[in-house]
Amino acid sequence: MNTRYLIQRLLLTVVVLLGVTFAVFLIIHLVPGDPARVILGVQANEENVAALRERLGLNRPFLVQYGSWLWHALQGDLGRSLITGQAVLPQILQRLPATLQLAAAALFIGMLIGLPAGIVSALRPGSRLDVITSLFSQVGVSIPDFWLGILLVILFSLTLGWLPPSGYTPISVDFGDWLAHLVLPALTAGVISGSIQTRFVRSAMLEVLNEDYIRTARAKGLGERVVILRHGLRNALITIVTILGLQLTALFSAVVVVEVVFAWPGLGRLALDAVLDRDYPLLQGTVLTMAVVLALVNLAVDLIYFFLDPRIEYA
Repeated sequence: MNTRYLIQRLLLTVVVLLGVTFAVFLIIHLVPGDPARVILGVQANEENVAALRERLGLNRPFLVQYGSWLWHALQGDLGRSLITGQAVLPQILQRLPATLQLAAAALFIGMLIGLPAGIVSALRPGSRLDVITSLFSQVGVSIPDFWLGILLVILFSLTLGWLPPSGYTPISVDFGDWLAHLVLPALTAGVISGSIQTRFVRSAMLEVLNEDYIRTARAKGLGERVVILRHGLRNALITIVTILGLQLTALFSAVVVVEVVFAWPGLGRLALDAVLDRDYPLLQGTVLTMAVVLALVNLAVDLIYFFLDPRIEYA
């Protein structure tokens, strides 16, 4: 492992996280509305509202509030919910596993669809199979995730009665029930992810298969399977890993909608509830958690680049 490369990527990740926390903190404070008024209600008098603003530190300068929040966040204290008064971090840790389970299942379904479909389509460009996969990819990219989710609920829950339409059961309580509740939301996000992966994998494989070393491998008499798997797929892996990293990042955004449609108690629903309640500490905590997860995903992708091609250097 190139130590310099690793250190530079870690420093860049820290800078990105600081930038994200500052941007989120600024945007939230620019949103119209007074948290103290939200907590006390519209009937509260101005004295009580002013006292609560003073107690919450909302009268302090913006940079002082941000610095205080960041200092406590670095110590694992993300504050308390303005609505429930509960600590933010335990609420996030309680919801995070459900979101990770959903995102991982959706990415797995997307890979099951996108990788073989993209490779097969690239091997036979212009064929009937290529047209079908291209059509599937185009339709999948065009369908809104909430609309696909509703269609799946109507078909598999309301019409066929095979799967529950919504809800969540922890995997530690009942694995079968957890899996039954996971299928439809994971399928909703996974099909759309798979259709996007199909397009990118096909493009990456087509580019690699036209390289001179592929022609040389075939000229040497190597079998087609060896040429595709050892020379073609291996050299397309950097592009494919990039796509998977971007897809996992996009899935964290998509699952917010999917969690609402299927009443999935994940981080996305928690963030949405925080927005609707103007619960600023809870919203900042959820956004920071998502940013940390996505930064770690991007860091992992960059490290995988290095393992796939040690010639890569940080620019």
